[in-house]
Amino acid sequence: MHYLLQYQTSADYLEKRVLFRAEHLQLAWWAAERGELILGGALGEPIESAMLLFKVADPALVKAFAESDPYVINGLVSSYRILPWHTVVGHDAATPIR
Repeated sequence: MHYLLQYQTSADYLEKRVLFRAEHLQLAWWAAERGELILGGALGEPIESAMLLFKVADPALVKAFAESDPYVINGLVSSYRILPWHTVVGHDAATPIR
């Protein structure tokens, strides 16, 4: 199953990001190397939010990622949501429908 982790960033996100970026990216790359995190990145110009795409069986893994993310812990993320994404088209769709 695919899940989207949607981050709403704080007003001072860009100013504070440099302090926690290395730890955040290390956490993200570990999740990617385990095959859990497919893609992730910031959205908008200027940045207003971020989106991370996970492919996992249990959304608890996504929640655990968010709760251990230095951006969340240190207030760079003002809120987050975990949304199931019912993918049906594409080579990596969880439930392909033709």
